[in-house]
Amino acid sequence: MILDEVDPVTRVLLERHGFDPVRFEQLRAELAAGTLTTRSNVVTGIVAPPLPSDLTVLPAPGTPAYEEAETAGVEALREGSIAIVVLVGGMATRFGGGVKASAEAIDGRSFLEVKVELTRRLGTALGAEIPVALMTSFATDETVAAHVAERHLGEPFRFLQSAAPRLHPDGRLFLDGVGNPSLYGQGHGDLLTAIRTSGVLAELDREGVRSVLVSNVDNLRARVDPVIVGAHLLAGAPLTIEVVAKGSDSGGAPARVDGRPQLLEGFRFPPTFDQRRISVFNTNTALITVEALREPMELTWLVVEKNVEGESVIQFERLYHELSAHVETTFLVVPRDGREGRFLPIKDPGDLDLARPLLRELLAESG
Repeated sequence: MILDEVDPVTRVLLERHGFDPVRFEQLRAELAAGTLTTRSNVVTGIVAPPLPSDLTVLPAPGTPAYEEAETAGVEALREGSIAIVVLVGGMATRFGGGVKASAEAIDGRSFLEVKVELTRRLGTALGAEIPVALMTSFATDETVAAHVAERHLGEPFRFLQSAAPRLHPDGRLFLDGVGNPSLYGQGHGDLLTAIRTSGVLAELDREGVRSVLVSNVDNLRARVDPVIVGAHLLAGAPLTIEVVAKGSDSGGAPARVDGRPQLLEGFRFPPTFDQRRISVFNTNTALITVEALREPMELTWLVVEKNVEGESVIQFERLYHELSAHVETTFLVVPRDGREGRFLPIKDPGDLDLARPLLRELLAESG
């Protein structure tokens, strides 16, 4: 058993952070036997591009449909039925280390600070309370909690994604350069389990929340917007995934698998499928109903290869947008750029340099 192979401190950390040793051992045995590999990540069945009817284009400003969505969204926000969940489990590796959420984004404000500030400003403008929840990791939770207190970011809910040890490709425990197990967070698929088992979902439910907007902390334009909320509500599906026009990007995209629309991460497509046939891709921003989050969901465990200290290691991860394979999903095509733009991921300092004028504009508009 893996818990018997790690030191006592690591064992306690794993036990505190949602580690499932039984399931991990099953996956580890399959990896060692060669029955679970990166090839297992590829979906089976017939994969085809989405039909035009599978994509819902956000109404243009000034149209009756836009006004209808905006009205529905404002009403829901004023009722307190919408919350935001920010994924803050990552490290700022390309920014020189530290926690991404607390790294400076613009003019002394951190990534998380901008997210919370934009949410607060909208709530103030509408006379609404918009609850905030943060999914942290073993590597970021303490820093995020201290940062929230230091920057007076209110009292957001916090819940932890699970931790696990990395493995060699043959299933042996991987140890870092000083002989310690190398741990990682098991992917944003933990959202579906952790928000429920932590009790945060029940708290949001008691406060009257009916849908949550999920986004990465480093996509600062993925903010709460009444029109987006209204489009989600009017569509009536449990899950709304935001997609944007594809440029030179690589990543997940909506597709049909055996005739059913769902979101597939890039590495889950068959190698013979030309992903250029799909004109949009996933922004990792979504609205999910509380009702859908209540139901336990079995997501696919994926084999992810990483390079750590010059060695190839294996991680088992899950992706929350696989929920689209189980529930009806609206794939909402939102603007990528411009005043209404929703996609501005900041992965490295170069991205941040280019984004600063847009971020200042965004903060000025919402002020």
